Amino acid sequence: MTFQNKIAVITGGTKGIGRAIAKALLREGASVFICARDKFQLKRALEELSKLGRAEGEICDIRSASQVKVMLDECVRLFGGVDILINNAGVGLFGKTVEEIDPEEFEWVVQTNLFGVYHTCHYAIPFLKERNGGHIINISSLAGQNAHPKMSAYNASKFGLNGFTEALMQEVRQDNIKVSLICPGSVNTEFGNSEITEEKSWQLHPEDIAQVVVELLKQKSNALSSKIEIRPSRPPKK
Repeated sequence: MTFQNKIAVITGGTKGIGRAIAKALLREGASVFICARDKFQLKRALEELSKLGRAEGEICDIRSASQVKVMLDECVRLFGGVDILINNAGVGLFGKTVEEIDPEEFEWVVQTNLFGVYHTCHYAIPFLKERNGGHIINISSLAGQNAHPKMSAYNASKFGLNGFTEALMQEVRQDNIKVSLICPGSVNTEFGNSEITEEKSWQLHPEDIAQVVVELLKQKSNALSSKIEIRPSRPPKK
């Protein structure tokens, strides 16, 4: 894929991995449409991204199917279509056992990390077909295949996302739509109420994930990398 005249939608594009992907695609020449729940963060991110290229955005809670539809319709109105969908928005809940997790907390995680991706794919696929195909990239986690105690909600959402992505890949490949899954290990971001610190510099950086996204999009049309695992190369010794 060449990036000129391509339109990328990135959920959770105001910080961390999503913002790094938006910057990388703008530098490659794509137009970028981001969404997020926080109006102030969206405005601040768009001010930064607009210095690199054409960037627009919309407030959207991806748990809401109706909000997702409005967001994608706005992207098409402004840019004329959708060629690339990056499902990056996600939430985490860590440190609680199943007994301790409130039902509302469990639903919040699964609705965001799994239902939200369904919503964006459901409404974006017709637009991708109108453009004779494109690429959907879902950002998952190694926690989507490795379970851990006190991470049941996050594990469930990401295990589900991995299965959903593989099924979707098989459904739309004949429509010239590629679907890829990226499963990162530890990334030095603010995700899950973490802090970006020098002590965690051994972790992956958001730019590492953005580089993988660009490389996936640049693959020749006859090749599909359906799943990528990426880990820190030198984690601390245990």
